[in-house]
Amino acid sequence: QVQLVESGGGLVQAGGSLRLSCAASENIFNFNAMAWHRQAPGMQRELVASINVGGRIDLLDSVKGRFTISRDNARNMIALQMDNLKPEDTAVYYCAAHLLSRRYWGQGTQVTVSS
Repeated sequence: QVQLVESGGGLVQAGGSLRLSCAASENIFNFNAMAWHRQAPGMQRELVASINVGGRIDLLDSVKGRFTISRDNARNMIALQMDNLKPEDTAVYYCAAHLLSRRYWGQGTQVTVSS
């Protein structure tokens, strides 16, 4: 089973930036898509950004214009650049590998945005 390891979370003030990275233990093109999800306390996990094998990118409406997802094919990594962060972006962020209906998860990394 693929192993996904996230890094780059932390505490930042509103308006600031963070960059999350995710390293996969196998070729990311083995999956239909790679993605970032997040889960805030008391909330359901939601899909924030995804990039499929063809390079199509989908973003949650509330992060459009602020977040960018990218991938490094040679290193089997994806990243999430988060700019102009808002307190409502506070959550645990999870890297995920999508294979049809299956999801493989990283351990998560905390992002906290203070007002």
